[in-house]
Amino acid sequence: MKSKFIALTLCLSVFLTSCDAVDDLLTFTISNDTSIKIKSTSPVNLPSEIIMPEVTTNSSAEFENNKTKASLVKDVKIRSLKLSITDPSDKTFTFLKSVHLYISTTDSNEIELAYQDNINVTTNSIDLICTDKKLDEYIKASSYKIRTQVTLKETLTKDVTVKADMKFRVTADPF
Repeated sequence: MKSKFIALTLCLSVFLTSCDAVDDLLTFTISNDTSIKIKSTSPVNLPSEIIMPEVTTNSSAEFENNKTKASLVKDVKIRSLKLSITDPSDKTFTFLKSVHLYISTTDSNEIELAYQDNINVTTNSIDLICTDKKLDEYIKASSYKIRTQVTLKETLTKDVTVKADMKFRVTADPF
C-alpha cells in the first residue's frame, strides 16, 4: 500500500510540473506603448480624463513569432505598466496625486488596467499597480483604447507628456 501511495505521489508531481513546463513554453510577452499628454489646464484635486488615440496592437505578428495564433490564446494579463515623463525631461511625478488607466475596444466593455493612488515620488518614472483582469479579447483585437484619469496635486505651468510602457503576459494552448 505504501509503494502505491509513493508511486501515485510521484506520478502526480511529474504531471503537475510537466504542465507548468508546457505553460512556460507557451507563455510570452507582448509589449505596447502609448503617450499621454497631461494638459497644464487640468484642474487640481479633481479627476480629469485624458482620451488618447487608439493603440494599434502588434499581437497577430507577436502570436506568429511565438508560433501560435489568436484562437489558441487562453490567458492574457497585464504584467507591468510603467509611466515615464518624456517632456519636459527634468519634470518628476511630484505633481501627480493619482492615475487610473482603463482599456476598451469597440466590441468590449471598459475595464481598469492599472492604477496608483497617493503618489509620493520624486522621480520621472513610476510603476503602476496592475489589475488581474483577463485581457484576451482586448489584446486579440486589432486595436484598443486607453482612457486615463489623473488627479493633480499641484498646478502645471506647461503640458507634460508621459509614455506608458505596457507588458502583457500571454499564454496559449498548444493545439
